Amino acid sequence: MSTTDIHPTAVVDPRAEIDSDVEIGPYAVIEGPVRIGAGTKIWPHAYLAAPLEIGEQCQVHIGAVLGHQHQALREPQAGGVRIGARTIVREYATVHRASQQGVWTTIGSDCLLMGFAHVAHDCSIGNRVILANGALVAGHVTVEEKAILSGHVVVHQFVRIGTLAMVGGLARVNKDVPPYFLVKGDSEVWALNTVGLKRAGISEQGRAGIREAYRLLYRSGLNTTQALKAIQAAGQLSPEADRLVRFVQESRRGICRHHIRMPEDSLDVDEEDVV
Repeated sequence: MSTTDIHPTAVVDPRAEIDSDVEIGPYAVIEGPVRIGAGTKIWPHAYLAAPLEIGEQCQVHIGAVLGHQHQALREPQAGGVRIGARTIVREYATVHRASQQGVWTTIGSDCLLMGFAHVAHDCSIGNRVILANGALVAGHVTVEEKAILSGHVVVHQFVRIGTLAMVGGLARVNKDVPPYFLVKGDSEVWALNTVGLKRAGISEQGRAGIREAYRLLYRSGLNTTQALKAIQAAGQLSPEADRLVRFVQESRRGICRHHIRMPEDSLDVDEEDVV
């Protein structure tokens, strides 16, 4: 292990496996056999505890805590944390180890965890996910790739959040959030994440399939089981619509309900998102 880029005040466990192209700032603490990939920067006062694996070209900013004991009311176990390449963990964000030995809390590649975001034990966060400032993700939550959780969102344990979903600021999420939808308030679906779908390069045909699935799920008067049958009976599904159907079928908590629009709501939703 090279000491070229390790500040003399940093405390680094001799068992740590650190690439020579890693920078570790003042007063950072690395405890146990932590593994850190090339090009990663650890900023001052960060705390990293094994079992912990950090990919290449990551950033761990001031005061961030990765791999500390979980907060579940049971004896802490030596589960771990894995973080993919190019992920950025900003100031004072926390990611806790899994609750059982041999299990991992996972953060994908190219993610952004903004200041004071929290990911609890046994979570699975996909690639290119954004957790904005103060977002709180409880234990055993799954967030699929490219989803966005806005500022101070609170997610109940065991919830699933689908790909390309967007959860608005201050939302309280205790039901599964289907892929591609915009959720606000108390677990309410307001619209499609139209802007996100376009930015992700979803084709017009794919977006049309999602729009029709949205209509049947939330605006047809059908219950969820009837809506799923209607979506499948409509003919060959686009890959996006098929993924949406499978997500709903696999939901154990049930999916978010639909928001009943009031006249004043039109001021709060981008007109591109209104279906």
